[in-house]
Amino acid sequence: MDNSYGMLALQKVNLYILQEIDRICKKYKINYTLDSGTLLGAIRHGGFIPWDDDADIAMTRSNFEAFRRIVKRELSDKLEFIMPNEFKNGKVFYDFTPRIIYKPSARHKKNDKRDPYEGKLNHLWVDIFIIDKLPKSKPLQRLILFSQKLIYLFSMGHRKKLDLKKYKGSMKIAVSVFSIIGKIISMKYLFRLQDRLSKLFYKSRKSCTLYYSNYQPDYIDIKVNKDWYEKYLNIKFEDTVLSIIDEYDSVLQLVYGDYMTPPPKADRVPTHGSMEIEVYE
Repeated sequence: MDNSYGMLALQKVNLYILQEIDRICKKYKINYTLDSGTLLGAIRHGGFIPWDDDADIAMTRSNFEAFRRIVKRELSDKLEFIMPNEFKNGKVFYDFTPRIIYKPSARHKKNDKRDPYEGKLNHLWVDIFIIDKLPKSKPLQRLILFSQKLIYLFSMGHRKKLDLKKYKGSMKIAVSVFSIIGKIISMKYLFRLQDRLSKLFYKSRKSCTLYYSNYQPDYIDIKVNKDWYEKYLNIKFEDTVLSIIDEYDSVLQLVYGDYMTPPPKADRVPTHGSMEIEVYE
């Protein structure tokens, strides 16, 4: 992204999507929380981190399933809810993240007619991370997390483009090897497997440990406490009010450590690099 206008336009769109999510969740009494850098921005900046070019929310599995049932009929005409297995009839992979896209927008001006994601990932969007239960047994927890990583690595063989330069060391080797193996496994099967594994302990009452089941492999080891997602509060975010968990401090410390100290100026850059933002009214 080359200028401050592009960032402002992007964050204005993301705020609109977040407000729509908040409206729907309040209407149906569904809990959600701002997450990742969006949660950090809410606490440290009172809104978006100035250089942040995306927005994230998180929901526990029960809240997400309730949201999924009603969201498509509730969204404005400008928005669309898409599941990760909805591109090319579930035959291609980008990630395991549901998202809400803003249709009258473009991340890049050039439109690739052969795009396997059908142009939908060229829009601005808000990611939805799903928080699932882990079993009580520590060895079984490790097995679940390892299996989720393996499924993700296999699935990367079905991506439109795999840039190995983004990875280093053992991760680069793992991505290279497992993505090749993954090409011979049906992506539809991998989607079903990931979904079933994520919901495996959905109804368990014994588990007190949760995890983000649709995070990418290098973040999926983040485990959180069930109690942290039982109480929610409203917080001022830019010129509106959105929802966060009451235990935001525990999550932010876990993910970022000393989260109130901004990074060095050299590191204050957009996550997704250069984009040519266009927003159509």
